Amino acid sequence: MLSVVDEIKERLLEYSKKSFEKDGYDFWNNHIKYVFKNAHDLAVKRGADVEVCELAALFHDMAMVADFGPREEHEKYGAQMARSMLTELGYPNNKIDLVEKCVLNHRSSGGKTRDTAEEQIIADADVIAHFDSIPSLFSLAYNKINLPMEEGKEFVKNKLTRDYNKLSPEGQKDLKERFQTIMNVLFVD
Repeated sequence: MLSVVDEIKERLLEYSKKSFEKDGYDFWNNHIKYVFKNAHDLAVKRGADVEVCELAALFHDMAMVADFGPREEHEKYGAQMARSMLTELGYPNNKIDLVEKCVLNHRSSGGKTRDTAEEQIIADADVIAHFDSIPSLFSLAYNKINLPMEEGKEFVKNKLTRDYNKLSPEGQKDLKERFQTIMNVLFVD
């Protein structure tokens, strides 16, 4: 019998496979697997609920992958998916509430507050994943948006800088050296 994390991961992988077949973007391999790993590692490091963080990482972009609801509100629809699937699997209500809050508050838009360690971990894990998959950002700039070379480079640089600034103070401290190295290596003037 699969654990609840493994069950949700299997469902996400099915959505990801269908999404890849439809539009050619591999959500799992280009983003979510990094969020999942970062959420796990940060939860251990910060003494948070590891299982809640792993589940929230799996659900944080699931609505986009499943093409459920408008992309601009994927956190809202991802939270709905989390509540529905986790209830179906008999997951404890208090933990469902926390997973749902993590998914709802993982984006920095809208002035959302993050009241728990788990919420901040998912937000940080999502941002850090962009640093784990820099080639996918360049692919976005050059292949999807069709930017010229210098504009694409500037696009990625600005994206990573904005992302770094979205991190919690603890997240910025952890990523500072890596961020500076990336800026110095990839974006030398």
